[in-house]
Amino acid sequence: MSRVTVKRRILRVKDTAHTSRIDSLAAEEPLEIRLGGTPLTVTMRTPGDDFDLAAGFLVSEGAVGSSDDIATIRYCAGATADDGNTYNVLDVRLAPGVTAPEPRNFYTTSSCGVCGKASLEAVRTVARWSAADDPVEVSQRTVATLPDRLRAAQRVFDRTGGLHAAGLFTADGEPLCVREDVGRHNAVDKLLGWALRNDRLPLRGTVLMVSGRASFELVQKAVMGGVPVLAAVSAPSSLAAELAAEEGLTLIGFLRGDSMNVYTGERRLNVTPSAGYGSAGARTTG
Repeated sequence: MSRVTVKRRILRVKDTAHTSRIDSLAAEEPLEIRLGGTPLTVTMRTPGDDFDLAAGFLVSEGAVGSSDDIATIRYCAGATADDGNTYNVLDVRLAPGVTAPEPRNFYTTSSCGVCGKASLEAVRTVARWSAADDPVEVSQRTVATLPDRLRAAQRVFDRTGGLHAAGLFTADGEPLCVREDVGRHNAVDKLLGWALRNDRLPLRGTVLMVSGRASFELVQKAVMGGVPVLAAVSAPSSLAAELAAEEGLTLIGFLRGDSMNVYTGERRLNVTPSAGYGSAGARTTG
């Protein structure tokens, strides 16, 4: 099985001192996902939770919506009997009657989850569930605790300092699942795949917390999973906010302590009364 971290000797320089030491790096390896034996995509990822990653990718593409839609997921065998399984290639077989997504054979880097898309319209896949219909409310106090709760669950980050994280939480702030990866979009796909394989879609009443910025592809993946609230420690893009508004998603950015910007869907945030907040609800500064 591929390793999550890799050891490498480095030269550590601090002020005038320099020492040789062993450092841990987050592993980054390609994963080829095949569909019924036909190559579908290659993504750069941190090994681990690969079945969840493949299943979540298909959720994001709108191909599957329940665990019954997938017949099998397995690693592919090597070229010879001595090679054993090839842990960087896996094959997904859909259940009879499930329509496969159109093959695009696109390449996905660890920094971009929508590279190779023909147009923005192709990304705006029709979701199976509506986030706008989810009446869940979350308190400001609960949302403020999520970055620390997510950080506490980042086991590989503690060793490498080089991974993104995504966590699913209940409206009360209880963690449901946390995944790490060199690609922020992969971390979210791993969560969606976990939810699919555990029959938890749509993810109504949940909050998706991500460690970086709220990009367009992360909003799109949240919508595809039926997530009503997406929170990020950094900024959203203009297109992310536009899509969140269109789909009725609550989008929170710059979440740092009790400070946060609510870009869309402020009706879901129960704000703690204090100076600077009016009776209408959350302050929505840019």
